Amino acid sequence: MFDFSTQRRGSAEGRTWDNWQLMISDEDLRSSILASLLLALFTVVLMVALLVPTMVWVRLRVPGARRLIEFLCLLPLTIPALVIVVGISNVYSWVTYLLGDSPLVLTFAYVVLVLPYSYRAIDSALSAIDVATLAEAARSLGAGWPTVILRIVMPNITGGILGAAFISVALVMGEYVFASLLHFDTLPVAMAALNKSDTPAAMAAALASMIFVVLLLMALTLLSRDRHKQGASS
Repeated sequence: MFDFSTQRRGSAEGRTWDNWQLMISDEDLRSSILASLLLALFTVVLMVALLVPTMVWVRLRVPGARRLIEFLCLLPLTIPALVIVVGISNVYSWVTYLLGDSPLVLTFAYVVLVLPYSYRAIDSALSAIDVATLAEAARSLGAGWPTVILRIVMPNITGGILGAAFISVALVMGEYVFASLLHFDTLPVAMAALNKSDTPAAMAAALASMIFVVLLLMALTLLSRDRHKQGASS
């Protein structure tokens, strides 16, 4: 991919970075990259805000509902993305009417898309700690529920949250069906359109997206390892 995206066209020899510079110079491609990055950020934030308090509350208050929550979170995995898009298209016409036609409104749909994978990562992290004991100890010392979740539980499941965040970012950066059928310009949609007229430039954008996800994985892995070492030393 790198070789193809840096070759000069025609009979000219040597290498060129014009296809890579297009990601900065082309306004449409640049805006689609920014939209995908913001979508990834907002999806991660909303996913964590929804899943972590809900899963902690279910474990502490209504453990009998764990199977129901698991079923609801894993349900999007069994339904094709095309079917989900067709089902929510009418709803999204109202969403865009109320919130505007920015690609960022895809955040709500993408949270549903990443639920199965994020749930598994966070559930594994919660299963590795004694949530009930930690919560009872914190409550006995006068901590409120926001404090229990933010300062007691979440620092102990950082690895699971980081894993869920990485999976979410990877899925959002590569998701095409939702954005295309709902008519939003994200990076995958822009790359597919660019591929019809300028394949080397589309190849450069695809490779840059892959490199970004790999670097993010390495950064999250190092961060999780450092936090684990700090926790072990303390």
